[in-house]
Amino acid sequence: MKSLWREDEASQLNTDRARCAYAARLLGQGPHLVAPSLGGAAVKTSTPNLYGEAEPVIAVTLCDQDLAALTAEDLIALRLPAVKRLLDLDVIGNTRLMNEIAVSRLNADAPIPPTDILLYAALPGAYTLLIQPVALLAIVSAVQGEERLRSIYGDALPVVEYATMGLPLARACNRTLRDRDPREVKGILLRGHGLAVFADSAQAAYEQAIELVSRAEAYLDEHNVLDMDLSIDIGDAVDPPIRADLAEVRKSVSDIAGAPMTMTLRRNVWSLGLVRHANVAVIADHPPLIAQAALIGCVPMLGRDIESYYAAHKHAPRIVLDPDLGVCAMGRTASESARIAACYRHSVEVIIRALALGGYEPLPDKAYTDAEARAMLACAAPRRVFDGEVAMVTGGASGIGKACVAALLERGASVVSLDINPAVETLFDQPGYLGIHCDLTDEAAVLAAFETTAHTFGGLDMIVLNAGIFPQGVRVEALETALWQKVMRINLDHNVVILREAYPLLKHAPGDGRVVLNASKNVLAPGAGAAAYSAAKAAVTQLARVAALEWGKNRIRVNMVHPDAVFDTGIWTEDVLQARAAHYGMTVQQYKTRNVLGVELNSRYVAELVAEMLGPLFGKITGAQIAVDGGSDRII
Repeated sequence: MKSLWREDEASQLNTDRARCAYAARLLGQGPHLVAPSLGGAAVKTSTPNLYGEAEPVIAVTLCDQDLAALTAEDLIALRLPAVKRLLDLDVIGNTRLMNEIAVSRLNADAPIPPTDILLYAALPGAYTLLIQPVALLAIVSAVQGEERLRSIYGDALPVVEYATMGLPLARACNRTLRDRDPREVKGILLRGHGLAVFADSAQAAYEQAIELVSRAEAYLDEHNVLDMDLSIDIGDAVDPPIRADLAEVRKSVSDIAGAPMTMTLRRNVWSLGLVRHANVAVIADHPPLIAQAALIGCVPMLGRDIESYYAAHKHAPRIVLDPDLGVCAMGRTASESARIAACYRHSVEVIIRALALGGYEPLPDKAYTDAEARAMLACAAPRRVFDGEVAMVTGGASGIGKACVAALLERGASVVSLDINPAVETLFDQPGYLGIHCDLTDEAAVLAAFETTAHTFGGLDMIVLNAGIFPQGVRVEALETALWQKVMRINLDHNVVILREAYPLLKHAPGDGRVVLNASKNVLAPGAGAAAYSAAKAAVTQLARVAALEWGKNRIRVNMVHPDAVFDTGIWTEDVLQARAAHYGMTVQQYKTRNVLGVELNSRYVAELVAEMLGPLFGKITGAQIAVDGGSDRII
């Protein structure tokens, strides 16, 4: 393995934390070196305190840190003497331990590091890097793994048998290193956690990691098991639509889990090679090798018989391997399911090499018990109202649609936003957001968007039908056929396609399917010059009402809002506002508040109402129509 260290880059780094982050980033970029979000880094350094004295500190990474993107600012500093004193305690409960770690932070507003910090504090050297290299883990996980390691490294790489992260692991490392010369030890292999390397400089720690991994790769190469690619040739075959199947699997797993789960599908040549491999049952029979990743469930589920799986294992699977679908990973959120998918691939890369060396030896049961306890603790954390659920918003690039996307993301939903504006693709930068540039009048593009939604998040729970246009006012006698057809195509016809294609997904929504249509005040009180718009909005409202009647048996609820005078949208430019206000002999502010309550409406207000209508508060309501207008004398 080639070193990526560049002295011209490293020389520009003027703090210990920056050098530590640089070394960690280089390892994070290496292939098969770090299990996703499971790597770690720490540096023992000093910083001036309030009195100008140099105070010893240890700066560490948080849980789920992406080493490839680590910066110096991501390392949380704690008072080193306070942390090291914890190593001398005989017994301390986890709650008290986390409290002591919390009060040791230099910045009280900083996130609280995990108990991993005790490992970093216990190890020698100023810099510590924790990684999970496939080559090394394959060797130690194979039969006679420790003997193999001794033949490669001698006494330079001692092995610590599995211990719980925190005080037990830190003390196990101390016992292992107590009678060894630190200068002869290149690193320490922590069963169930990875490889820890430590040194007094960032470069030395990094280079030691590269050296150890390179020797492990050379060993695998000698035994012809270094390059083991599961990828298969799938040719130019067009993928069949599988969105309904994915939604059904997601619902089955969510029902067993007792809460909606987001699902990430991996359907690339590697994943299809795994699920269609002749020995997939053998590979799948082995639990993951990294204890932290065991939250994916000890054994993946083969096929789709969730009831048999639950009867055997008493928990919902986090990985489903299906020859027709691919690798499906389940999580409470989009980021968690994607991380689980990546962690499982990392485990499989180790397992197949260990099997090729003669056999794979999993961790002791305690490792998976510990991991299950951590998973249960994570599941006990407060859930946002839409955690694990998936929403689709049409016309989500601006105005009310964009505000709906934001409101749903804030409540924990994964959101797919469709819009003809290409800016929709980069509107929100977070794992639970997928923006699709899509002409909603193109039926093929809409079908592709639904397929992408299911591949990315597993299904669909909610839809906000928001896209539409408001054309320039034209009286009926001057209304051209082309304009009429355009308004109908955009404001009405595409909604038929979306509802039709959404139905198979919504009926498999774990928490029941929901639809909210953003219609218009013009349905209840049409205006002169808006014949095409008013007719289209009235028709789509009737469409939604019929869907509410027909879909109630599937517990899919369909409700409508009729906004009016929401002026922070694209159609209301300053010129248009000035012109309309002048038409009524009003100022712009008077025009904006010309309703019974005298209030001004905005997109955010409408979006918050829509989000509530999709939530549990409206769980027993369907077919409702709500005017969102501050009170209109024409409607009241």
